[in-house]
Amino acid sequence: MQQFIHAPEQAQLPLFEAFLAQPVLPGLKASEVARKSSQPELFSELSLRGTPGHCQSLLAPVLRELSEEDETRWLTLIAPPSSLTQAWLRDAGLNRERILLLQPRSNQSPLQLACEALRLGLSHTVVSWLGSVNATARQQLLRAASTGNAQSLNIRLG
Repeated sequence: MQQFIHAPEQAQLPLFEAFLAQPVLPGLKASEVARKSSQPELFSELSLRGTPGHCQSLLAPVLRELSEEDETRWLTLIAPPSSLTQAWLRDAGLNRERILLLQPRSNQSPLQLACEALRLGLSHTVVSWLGSVNATARQQLLRAASTGNAQSLNIRLG
């Protein structure tokens, strides 16, 4: 099983700094990390490949950390895989009192729901499972995250 963190630009590191002892991107200096930390990026992606069970075990610590943010707003999960049940959240040690699980309505796409959740600003982070995000969708997510002062994390499962 392989884990890939998709980082098309160096600026995507801040969301995951809590999990990394030192910068992993070549040429990224500690001063750059500190400067970028004060202004978190609004959109990040995490690409996981392997069996569903292995992907979930890799995803659990990321979601656990986000669910324990010292923040009054929600961690919102948009259209998570059916295997991410309330029981899985409990077993993975997530703070379920700070998590919203949302599924799009029949006339709504997961992208539209993610943008709406970001825009409202009731969540510090909106995690979505949108697959590959094209430039147009990325811009929509960035605008919505900026409006709601939130972060968007897209999980791509391979």
